[in-house]
Amino acid sequence: MFTIDLGTSGPKVAIFTLDGHFVDGEFEPVDLLLVPGGGVEQHPDDWWRGIVSGAQRLMSRHPVPTDSIVAASVTAQWSGTVPTARDGSAAYNAVIWMDSRGAKQIEEVVRGRVNVAGYDALRLRRWLKLTGGAPAHSGKDPLAHILWLEEERPDVARGTYKYLEPKDWLNLQLTGRCLGTYDSMVLHWVTDNRDPNHIRYDERLLGMSGLDRAKLPDMVRAVDVIGTLLPQVAEDLGLRRETVVIGGTGDLQSAAIGSGAVRDFEGHLYCGTSSWLSCHVPYKKTDVLRGVASFPSPLPGKYYVADEQEVAGGALNWLRDQIFFAEDGLTDSPPADVFERFDALAETLAPGSDGVIFTPWLNGERTPVDDHTVRSGWHNQSLGTTRAHLVRSVLEGVAYNTRWLLGAVEKFTGKRFPALNFIGGGASSRTWAQIMADVLDRQIRLVENPIRANARGAALLAGVALEQITVDDISRSVTVTESVDPNPTSRAVYDGLYREFRNLYKQTKGIYRRLNR
Repeated sequence: MFTIDLGTSGPKVAIFTLDGHFVDGEFEPVDLLLVPGGGVEQHPDDWWRGIVSGAQRLMSRHPVPTDSIVAASVTAQWSGTVPTARDGSAAYNAVIWMDSRGAKQIEEVVRGRVNVAGYDALRLRRWLKLTGGAPAHSGKDPLAHILWLEEERPDVARGTYKYLEPKDWLNLQLTGRCLGTYDSMVLHWVTDNRDPNHIRYDERLLGMSGLDRAKLPDMVRAVDVIGTLLPQVAEDLGLRRETVVIGGTGDLQSAAIGSGAVRDFEGHLYCGTSSWLSCHVPYKKTDVLRGVASFPSPLPGKYYVADEQEVAGGALNWLRDQIFFAEDGLTDSPPADVFERFDALAETLAPGSDGVIFTPWLNGERTPVDDHTVRSGWHNQSLGTTRAHLVRSVLEGVAYNTRWLLGAVEKFTGKRFPALNFIGGGASSRTWAQIMADVLDRQIRLVENPIRANARGAALLAGVALEQITVDDISRSVTVTESVDPNPTSRAVYDGLYREFRNLYKQTKGIYRRLNR
């Protein structure tokens, strides 16, 4: 199985067995473009060049016979928008999931005379009934991206044939077919999701939202085979032309599969650039106030809990790139083992960082509050505060925010998670796993190759699509390497600091709203 996992930091390509075991892989970084006014973009051509370059390095090592690779499966950063020309090229940069420039346009769509939680009551009722959720006020959904492009970049809009999710744009490059999947199109808020096996566009939702159906792709299931590789693409990637491509899925969804926690109410915690805490559930449901909902899963007939924290592991990248090792002439380049050194620094302090609290809202927040203006900060520093305090408080601050989200998700499901499968780059840190266990007061289960969880999920989804494995086989295919239990002596410290973390949001949200309106 050949997988493409397009994260915010760049694409990973890999080879997996049909039952989800990693064989070999490559990674290619891409730049993040920060644009004034809340814009965050990437060059889709950079994604593609990275995929081709990584695939050529990977296949040159001949990790498996080429004839044994039967399918390609893509997973990618979700909630992004690629304006796509008729010839399949990108008509503009990708507007990715972190971009909030469409907040103004969203407010014009969602507000009315009688509002509930900031939404016109009648429109909200229809969104909840059909989609299971409603457009985020933050302006970070594809609906907001498209409305912003149509209003602020009319030249781009005129040159756009289809607006595609990043995963679906990559599938177009692979096969020449312009398609979305049931699960990838959810955050456009124009689909009727009441039957997870038959998702369709709804004309009234399209009218409410102001989207042109002609500029949206037709939809298939994530487990449908959509075609085979284009001849030149097969040559560039070093694969057979007969390699089939499945519909694939977004990163939140593939992580749920790759975590191995696929039975209803089995939870997992993903910590990459962003973070989420999710599980599969047997129903469609919405919590508007906390920004938590259940959406159609890429696994046929199932729903999963959708939520997202904007910045998690991304806070460590920021700490490395902008604070400790910024390219400003004051420091050297970061060492290759910088994150291991961060862990070692954090371990020199007792839980609680001597009362220093970090709020990780570097790019606003989605859940458990929908607030694109809130920002990050260190609090309660003194002359005795060291770099060790800064590092450990970042790890703890992300954990506090995760505890806030845990409460929202457990209220949503009506069940307490006894344990959480921990995946993503953040799960490579045993130190962070212990902090998560202590702050959340839950057992944290470390999964083999946690950084490969998304790609593993893409491979396992392809195995289901090709009927080589069943959904029940997935949990048996994923190995838990260690279980980390909470340390009871840390609980009192973290309980108090968590309360103050919540208070910091209450006390500062108005200030941030005025500063970042």
